[in-house]
Amino acid sequence: MNDDLYEDPIRQRLREHLEAMLIRADKAASWREETGRLRGLVNHDGFVPIRTRLSTEDLDFLADARDDLLTFTELGLRLLDLHQPRDAGGITSDHAHPILRCRSCMWRWPCPTFRAFSDSFGPAPALPESA
Repeated sequence: MNDDLYEDPIRQRLREHLEAMLIRADKAASWREETGRLRGLVNHDGFVPIRTRLSTEDLDFLADARDDLLTFTELGLRLLDLHQPRDAGGITSDHAHPILRCRSCMWRWPCPTFRAFSDSFGPAPALPESA
């Protein structure tokens, strides 16, 4: 069997699911600008009565958005649990900065998986300087 041609059916199903989520999200309209205006409309019960025109793509996206976000959050946490640094155990002259490897894939830290994951969220926010 040629490993280059084999496609894991579970991997394929996951890829199709992710691609479908991407298509739904891409077709749906962003609510980012509307949320600022809508916050001013919160009634005494804590809800916003809205009237808007939603396309079928928007409805498809909104129907699954919460579950999709929960799934991605769980995936992200699992990736962080799997791909974390550990001391490589090598000899180093810089004891403050030991050589690190990924606990899961054993690449030098940060590993490609962690870099791809962290790059997806953009640069880390700057930490406040201590006084």
